[in-house]
Amino acid sequence: MAVMDEQRVRERGPAQWWHHGPPWWNHPEATATAPTGPGPGAGVTSGGGTPRHRLPWRSTLLLAVLVLVGSNFAAHTQPHREHLDTYARLLLLATCALLLWRHRHPVTVVFGTAALALVYLGAGYPYGPVFAAVAVACFGAVVAGRRRAAWAALGMLWAGHLLISLWLYRWLPPPGDTGARPGEEVIVATWVLIIVSVAELVRLRREQWARERADRAQAARRRADEERLRIARELHDVLAHSISVINVQAGMGLALLDSDPEQARSALTTIKAASKEALGEVRQVLDTLRAPGDAPRTPAPGLGRLAELVEQAASAGLAVAVTGEPPRLAPGADLAAFRIVQEALTNVVRHSGSRHARVRLEHGGGELRLRIDDDGPATGADAGGSGNGLAGMRERAAALGGTIEAGPRADGGFRVLAVLPLSGRDDSGDRDVRDVRDVRDVREDR
Repeated sequence: MAVMDEQRVRERGPAQWWHHGPPWWNHPEATATAPTGPGPGAGVTSGGGTPRHRLPWRSTLLLAVLVLVGSNFAAHTQPHREHLDTYARLLLLATCALLLWRHRHPVTVVFGTAALALVYLGAGYPYGPVFAAVAVACFGAVVAGRRRAAWAALGMLWAGHLLISLWLYRWLPPPGDTGARPGEEVIVATWVLIIVSVAELVRLRREQWARERADRAQAARRRADEERLRIARELHDVLAHSISVINVQAGMGLALLDSDPEQARSALTTIKAASKEALGEVRQVLDTLRAPGDAPRTPAPGLGRLAELVEQAASAGLAVAVTGEPPRLAPGADLAAFRIVQEALTNVVRHSGSRHARVRLEHGGGELRLRIDDDGPATGADAGGSGNGLAGMRERAAALGGTIEAGPRADGGFRVLAVLPLSGRDDSGDRDVRDVRDVRDVREDR
C-alpha cells in the first residue's frame, strides 16, 4: 500500500496547497505549535512533531534593522522628544532580541517586549517601530494559544502609556512635555485592538487548517480500510469459486484415474482452465496495487459472463438453470451482481447435496432482483450462511444501497435473494481519485 500511495502522489504532480494552508505553515523553521506542558513554552514542537531547536534569526534580524532605521527616522520627525542615544538603541535591540524566543517562550517574550517598550516610552524617546516588536510578540503568543497573556501584555502597555501620557509626564523626560490628548489615546487603543484582532484571525485560520488535516487523515485511513476490504472480498470470491471447482474435479479425477482415464483427463483439463482463470483474476486484482492508474488488462467480470460461470459450475457437477436477462448496469454494480451469483453457486457446490441450482434475474421498478436457489439438503456444518462468503455478499450489496437475504427454505433447500438498485450509488470509479487526493494531502501535511 505504501508503494502505491507514493506512486499516486508522484503522478498527481504539484499540490494545490491553497485549499488547506501554505506548505511552509508547519515547516520546522516557520511555526511552532502551542505548548503542551504546564510552563511557558514547555514541550513546544514544530509542525512536523519534532522539538524546535532553531531560533528565527533571519526574521528577527530583519525586524531589528527595520526598528532601528525607523526609529532614527522617527527621531528626526519628533524633535521635541529625547534624542535617540546609546541607551535608547540598547533598549530597541533588547526588545528585538527577545523575539528570538517567541516560539519557545511566548508568554515571557510578549510581557518582556511590552515592558521594554514601556520603559522606552517612559524615558521620553520618540514614538516609532518599537511597537512592531510588541506586535510580533503578541502575534506569536496568540497563535501559540496564549491569548490571555497577549491581551494582558498589551493591556499593560496601553495602561502604562495612558498613565505616562496623562499624569507621569510631569516628572518624566522630555522636559516641557505637555502630555497627550484623550483622542490620541483612543488611536493607540484602536491600533492595539487591530493587532490582537489580526492575530486572532490567524489563530482561527490555523485551527481550521489543523481540523481539515485531521479530517483528511481520518478519511484517508477509512478509505484505505475500505480498499483493503474490497481487495479481500475480490480475492475470496475468486479463490473460493475456483478452488471449489478444482477440488471437485481433482476428487473426480482421482476416482476415475484407473477406471476411466478419459474422464480423468477431462477433469484435469477443467482444473487447468479453472486455475488459469483464477490466476488471471488474482493478477488483475494485484495489478491495482502494482500499477495504480493504469487501465486493467482485461475487463472486470459482469453478468455478461454468466454463461461462463454456468459452464464452470457444470464442470464441477452442478447443473444451473438461468432465467431472465441481465439489464445494463454500471461497472461496479455489474461486478457486484456477478460476484454474488458466483459466491452463491460456490456455496451450493461446497455445502449442498443438490446438484441442481436455479438463477433467476428480474428487473423493474428501478431495481435488480437476483435469486439463487438449490434444493438441498445441506451437507456442511456451516451451510447456514455465517461464513465470509455471505458477509462479503452483504457488504457488496450494502455498498450499492441494496440488500441480501440468505437462509434455508422450508423444503430443505437454500435461497439467496439480492436486491440491487439499477441507478444506485456506484462510487467505484471515483474511489481511486479520492484515495489519491487524501493520500497526497496527508503526505503534504506531514
